[in-house]
Amino acid sequence: MALIEIAGLEVVFAARGEAVRAVRGIDLSVEPRESFGLVGESGSGKSTVLRALCGLAPVSAGRALIDGRAPPALGRIGSRDRAFARRVQMVFQDPYGSLHPRHTVDRVLSEPLLVHGLGGRRERDRRVEAALQDVGLDASFRFRYPHQLSGGQRQRVAVARALMLEPSVLLLDEPTSALDASVQAEVLNLLSRLREERGLTFLMVSHDFAVIDHMCDRLAVMQQGRIVEVLDREALARGAVREDYTRALLAASQAHAPVQ
Repeated sequence: MALIEIAGLEVVFAARGEAVRAVRGIDLSVEPRESFGLVGESGSGKSTVLRALCGLAPVSAGRALIDGRAPPALGRIGSRDRAFARRVQMVFQDPYGSLHPRHTVDRVLSEPLLVHGLGGRRERDRRVEAALQDVGLDASFRFRYPHQLSGGQRQRVAVARALMLEPSVLLLDEPTSALDASVQAEVLNLLSRLREERGLTFLMVSHDFAVIDHMCDRLAVMQQGRIVEVLDREALARGAVREDYTRALLAASQAHAPVQ
């Protein structure tokens, strides 16, 4: 049974008095512990799919379910919504913008535990230190601020924060595109290790086929809000694609060095 199920999903925004169809009736499913990629150029709707899944974008039609449950309504916080948050977390593209500049790493990682009432002070301390260790940062980082960290270190903190509630699903929105190539590889390898160790399910957005190939079992290619092609890793490795749009994206990606 699919853990993530999307059927006939439509997302429509109002912009300058006009309706913009960001996502146009897409269908996809992701199995437990699978890593599934969404690839496409900017504006193709791939990030909007993630936002609809976690309640940050309106579902105008169709359904977007995780473990049979719809995301919480925009702006709503209740016990059911907290339970959803404990199962589903998102890692954003910009590791600096997603961390509060005036909060220490300790506060960033402790806050989800405090909001959900998990553990006393000693237990929170233990979990913060364990989370830092899991993402390859030692205890000296605990009381630093985001401006005192490199881009890769900030993204490691963002990953640690997403894992504090021990979710089963991570939604990854271009999590390494703002990083240098060598640091990008380190963070992707970290995510791969954590997925294996924790049995996580990934839905990952990228514009880069090399990243998706490195991380994902299957992928869907998006263009103008629609899915135009679904491929598995083997088909991608053979270049067995049918759409000209996919071939163009693949050729552009191959012009860059592959992720190691």
